[in-house]
Amino acid sequence: MKNYLNFETDIKNLEEEVENLKDPYNKDGLSEVDTKKITEIQLEINNKLKQVYSNLDPWQTTLVARHEDRPKAKFFIENLFEDFIALSGDRYYGEDKSVIAGFAKFNEKSVLVIGQEKGDDLQSRMERNFGMMRPEGYRKTIRLMKLADKFNIPIISFIDTPGAYPGVGAEERGQAEAIAKSIECCMSLNVPTFSFIIGEGGSGGAIALASSNKVIMLENAIYSVISPEGCATILWRDPKKMLDAAKAMKLSSRDLLELKVIDEIISEPIGGAHRDRDLILSNVRKSIEDNLNEFLNMSGEDVLNHRKNKFLTIGRTKGFISHSDDLNTLSMKENKINRFIQKILKSKTNLGILSVVIILLSYLIFFS
Repeated sequence: MKNYLNFETDIKNLEEEVENLKDPYNKDGLSEVDTKKITEIQLEINNKLKQVYSNLDPWQTTLVARHEDRPKAKFFIENLFEDFIALSGDRYYGEDKSVIAGFAKFNEKSVLVIGQEKGDDLQSRMERNFGMMRPEGYRKTIRLMKLADKFNIPIISFIDTPGAYPGVGAEERGQAEAIAKSIECCMSLNVPTFSFIIGEGGSGGAIALASSNKVIMLENAIYSVISPEGCATILWRDPKKMLDAAKAMKLSSRDLLELKVIDEIISEPIGGAHRDRDLILSNVRKSIEDNLNEFLNMSGEDVLNHRKNKFLTIGRTKGFISHSDDLNTLSMKENKINRFIQKILKSKTNLGILSVVIILLSYLIFFS
């Protein structure tokens, strides 16, 4: 059974009509299949999909990113990689089933694959905690990322989470520290890292794994610091203003590419990734191949500098500095007094004079 969003009513009606026409045992009894009529309606469906999906507002994009039928991380891992070996546990507390991680082969080359998994039905969603990772999940990925770094194995992550799990138990086990350590680990790796945002990229739960050399989004995915509902509740105390919040947050792939927060957009089939899974698989595979080849001959130091410079340049294109490509402009400007003191400290003669001056001033203050 297909699931439809609230703005897909016309498409739903047309597709139901096609299904009825394809069934020769309809309510009127046995009849011939009207192939001409089916073709006409299918053409109308395609036109409707183009019309609707070419004019999605940010809130509608959010709904598409959360679509129940949208391909999840498990789907990409099973169909893009070979010889996948899942590894479990953080060696501190336990296993977190909201994240799938392990080593695999891609085009006969070893890679570490990490995927935030939401689940496909109610039971699996509850088991996977709806893709919301706990501290042990982040600590597991840290353990595996360090292992990949040791053996010079590239890392590919599939991001799809509303955010990190905010439960009491997670906070007691150090959720914030685990996220911070994950970001620190991602930024310090000497191997190429690629993050694919395939659905929701929510808050620290996403950035903990998306601090990568390349951040790549599917066309109808979202990436934001908070959900539109959460933002609307905080700013306007009204969760119904999620459309205003979604617009202000610039969470769509096009906005984020323009802001240079992400590096690439992978186009989706018309109507969303769930309508043609083979095509989206092909597009993601091509992106992985191209990005792996781009970093193939880079040294560990070059990879690390690439990642560092990428994040240092975010948000600098429309700032007060005149040369956004010059990373030296990020250094802190010293005032004249500090420069004068540094000059004195560097000179032994001046250092001696300064010592005498300090002693005299202390003597005057003490005996005055």
